[in-house]
Amino acid sequence: MVGPELAVAPMHRICKKAGAGRVSEAAARELAKVLDDVGVKIAEEAIGYTLHAGRKTVKAKDIEIAARKVLGK
Repeated sequence: MVGPELAVAPMHRICKKAGAGRVSEAAARELAKVLDDVGVKIAEEAIGYTLHAGRKTVKAKDIEIAARKVLGK
């Protein structure tokens, strides 16, 4: 199995931005994995909207709509 595409250092920064004082490497790696999984689900959903619209290019609006559906917002 291939690991997440996201680097660990930005995961530390995201946790710090959210208010964490310290972040373990394991926590940063897990956040990267979770965000990677969610990102793939959003991208897959967006591709569906793109194809339904008869386009080959995924647009920002496709991602926005897909993110709302996947994240339940």
